[in-house]
Amino acid sequence: MIILPEKTALTSLGYELDCSSDAFGALTDSSDLLNEPDKLRLRMQEEGYLYLRALINPEEVWRSRQEIAELLAADGCLEPGFPLLDCVAKPGLKMSFRPDLATESQALKNLLYTGRMMEFYQKFLGGNVRNFDFTWLRAVAPGIGTYPHCDIVYMGRGTHELYTTWTPLGDVSLEMGGLMILENSHRLESIKNGYGRKDVDSYCANHNTAQLYARGEKWWNGALSKNPVSLRKKYGGRWLTTNFKAGDVLIFGMFTIHGSLDNHSEQIRLSSDSRYQLSSQPIDERWVGVNPIAHSSAGKRGRIC
Repeated sequence: MIILPEKTALTSLGYELDCSSDAFGALTDSSDLLNEPDKLRLRMQEEGYLYLRALINPEEVWRSRQEIAELLAADGCLEPGFPLLDCVAKPGLKMSFRPDLATESQALKNLLYTGRMMEFYQKFLGGNVRNFDFTWLRAVAPGIGTYPHCDIVYMGRGTHELYTTWTPLGDVSLEMGGLMILENSHRLESIKNGYGRKDVDSYCANHNTAQLYARGEKWWNGALSKNPVSLRKKYGGRWLTTNFKAGDVLIFGMFTIHGSLDNHSEQIRLSSDSRYQLSSQPIDERWVGVNPIAHSSAGKRGRIC
């Protein structure tokens, strides 16, 4: 059960969410299964996600937040006069995606790619684990959240047995705009066989706009919908989320539809997306190496449409 805020409506992309019991609910906590990897794998198959409370050390989370807050302050993103760890945004700040900050935070690298996180994946995947070298660091200023999407369209060139870990870097309340999962969306065959076969860095080489896409001057952003309310009505299920605490993680597969609530607080919502797979399986070349090519022109692929 989620206790909803009294004064602030929950919105996503500016649309007020239906918070009735058949449209909105709480994530299932799977932390009681941590020592039973077979049951965790079954839960992932059934639910399309794992919400694990206190999987990682909260002190390490706060240490990462401290480093990133210092970088944000140096960039002039924070309002003076407030505790640094609160990350109160400078009025009018427009910001959401800061992967550059992840490359400068050794504490964040340690948090995501050593210790408890990697130990969990070794057990969950049952073998040697490889993480992506690129870290998606979210520093979401007050305003609208992330559009609904599946991760497969951004990183589907390697194995599809790839998992995203969303890690709140501090406590993330409903008002601050945490991640939300569309219930049972990982089962939607229409998504797997349509939208899920697309690649945001693929373009029609025989169209007159080909060179614009090849150079990255035009780009499809991978959004499944710009309206989370109508999307839920179309596919069914509930939007699932919670009030996250430092140390919690939310793990999901490539075909699970997710987005985020809007940030109605005065703070910058800090979180990271990191990816993990078995090292024996093929990996998407865009996200590995010292300087991953990511969505640059080097990663574009033409096709005949």
